[in-house]
Amino acid sequence: METMLAGVAVVAVVCLLLGLLLRRRLPAVSAWAIAGFVGAVACIGVLTLTPAYEVPTVIAAEDRPETCSLDYGGPSPEGFWIVGGGQRLLNMVVFVPAGALLVVACARWRAAYALVPLGLLGLVAYSVAIEWLQLELARIDRACDVTDMVDNSLGAVVGVGLGLLLAVVLRPWRSRPTRGQSG
Repeated sequence: METMLAGVAVVAVVCLLLGLLLRRRLPAVSAWAIAGFVGAVACIGVLTLTPAYEVPTVIAAEDRPETCSLDYGGPSPEGFWIVGGGQRLLNMVVFVPAGALLVVACARWRAAYALVPLGLLGLVAYSVAIEWLQLELARIDRACDVTDMVDNSLGAVVGVGLGLLLAVVLRPWRSRPTRGQSG
C-alpha cells in the first residue's frame, strides 16, 4: 500500500507543476482541469497496476491465466483492502473523476463536441489496456476481468455526465486569459 500511496503522491506533485505551467497559457479552470485529468488517468494506472500486496505471490508460468475472465461479476472479491464496500463500485468510482475532468478540460474549445466522445472512447480503451496488462503481468496479483472493464467504462460515462453539469456551472468557455496568457 505504501508503494501505491507514494505513486499517487508523485502523480499529485507532477500534476501540480503541470497545472502551474498550463496556468501561464490558459485560464485557471482549463489549466487545472487538464492537469487534473492527466492526474486522474495516471492515478488509475498507479491504483490498478501496482501489486495488490506488498509481497506478491509467485505465479508459475503454467498456472498463469491465459484469458480474461468473461464471467460477469467475478473473480473480483466483494470487498477491497483499501476502501470498504464492493470492488465493483470502487472500479466505477475510480474512473468518474477522469470522465468529469475530460469534459471540463475540453469545454473551452468548440472541438469539445469531438474531443469528449473521443476521450470517452480513450478511457474505455485505457480500461481494456489495463485489464490486458493485468493478464500479461500475472505477478502483480491482479486479475483480468470483463466486469472491471464494464464498471470502469460506466464510471467514465457517469463522469462525463457530471462533467457536463460542472462545465455548465464553471463555464470554462467564458474564461478570459489574463495578462501573459494566450487562447
